[in-house]
Amino acid sequence: MKVTNIPFKNTGFFSKTMLDYLEESPKTQPFYGNFSNIEGFKKQLNQKRSFSVSHRQTLVSVLKEQYKSSKVSEATQQNIEALALENTFTITTGHQLNLFTGPLYFLYKIVSAINLCEELRTQFPEENFVPVYWMASEDHDFEEINFFNFDGKKVQWNSHQTGAVGRFSTEGLDHVLEVFSEHLGTSKNAQYLAQLFKKAYIEHTNLTAATRYIANELFGEYGLVIVDGDDAKLKKEFVPYITKELTEQFSYTKVSETISSLENDYKIQVNPREINLFYLGDSLRERIILEDGVYKVNSTDISWSLEGLLAEVNEFPERFSPNVILRPLYQEVILPNLCYIGGGGELAYWLELKSMFESVDIPFPILLLRNSVQVVSEKQAKKLGNLELSIEDIFIKQNNLIEQKVLENSETKVDFTNQKQFLQEQFVTLRELAEKTDVSFVGAVNAQEKKQTKGLENLEKRWLRAEKRRQQDLVERITALQNELLPNQSLEERQRNFSEFYLEYGADFITILKENLHPLQLEFTLITL
Repeated sequence: MKVTNIPFKNTGFFSKTMLDYLEESPKTQPFYGNFSNIEGFKKQLNQKRSFSVSHRQTLVSVLKEQYKSSKVSEATQQNIEALALENTFTITTGHQLNLFTGPLYFLYKIVSAINLCEELRTQFPEENFVPVYWMASEDHDFEEINFFNFDGKKVQWNSHQTGAVGRFSTEGLDHVLEVFSEHLGTSKNAQYLAQLFKKAYIEHTNLTAATRYIANELFGEYGLVIVDGDDAKLKKEFVPYITKELTEQFSYTKVSETISSLENDYKIQVNPREINLFYLGDSLRERIILEDGVYKVNSTDISWSLEGLLAEVNEFPERFSPNVILRPLYQEVILPNLCYIGGGGELAYWLELKSMFESVDIPFPILLLRNSVQVVSEKQAKKLGNLELSIEDIFIKQNNLIEQKVLENSETKVDFTNQKQFLQEQFVTLRELAEKTDVSFVGAVNAQEKKQTKGLENLEKRWLRAEKRRQQDLVERITALQNELLPNQSLEERQRNFSEFYLEYGADFITILKENLHPLQLEFTLITL
């Protein structure tokens, strides 16, 4: 096994927003608090020490209830109990309830959280640190989560249920298991994966319980604590902020102000609504809107006066669901959290939220870009060597990579740079002559220069196409290998499911990630297995 780390920017897959954040650019600094390094965590600990004791007690009580039907590891049990202590803090990552965990980076997020907790324990031995996976059980975009990719095939669950996906019945997933099992084979690892799917989705009645089971099975031994925010007791802690949102629309005001500054340099990830709350029912999650002094649930007949709505909030807080803007605040209100670990897109929208947090005196968490990994098999590494490609070369745009290698391997070196330079020099002289003779000729000279330069460029392209045909075997080998490593010309962690790697390496795959991912290193990891 070989592990290589390279800067995120060298992959070409990370946004300007994230690259500037990682480099602590002055342009991004107004939009976050403490940076993701040890000094930042020291400051964050001091800011979060005042976390409410009563909120801790509620959290522990809720977690014990949520885990009542689960097999709880000793490490997780200890972490749940420790959350009642004033010197215990969480490191949190979140993810949708994707079928069978969805994209591979689900694992990287959670391993990042677990490993960061371990590193912080060595730096701050007087404190306790608990890794948390926040399940996005209240999301309602089923099309985003109802499938996963396995060996180039899409394994999909079709359902007509509506509302928060965490409440979806797992009925019908037995048919998905049948399809998935056909692709798995009969090895020991294949049998484990089939059993994991079965026990999660056939033996649990809803998607939240099924997802908790999988995450607990894979990471329970490391003390991972799984939180479901769709809970009446937790929502009760959030009532003051729900009330403020309904009466003042504070999140819209603050986030809009931030966006007006942030958009000068960066792409905006999400835009706030005037009210950033949904109304939640068994098969319903719809926006709350305000029209002519009346609060309504979009696409329904449900409505209230302000007084009636606030009474509903106090009596049934579980019916109110924060959207993408308010969910981070909800998380930070109920968790003694120091840091949120997410992907580039997630952290980009967190950067919009700092002033909103400040307006309600809740500490803004440290933002940490999760570990990203490219797995390269020994066979693929050998192919790279045969092609005289470095492991970093796989991130070069495919056309550019092919051109580069074709030129390197060409017996005839064709480079029209000198001819182009000579052409430019000749036309400089011609322009001077035209200006002295008849200035109307200058346009004709410029047009002729453009035409002849274009002609040289076309000759180069024709030669390169001919050379690619001559070296067709090389072109095909490079194309095939890069497509293996970067399916759909995207990072494999966004395309593949963990089951492909578990099938090959078994539980060792998670162990390898656990031993080799270093969250505060802030680099992209390549692992050759």
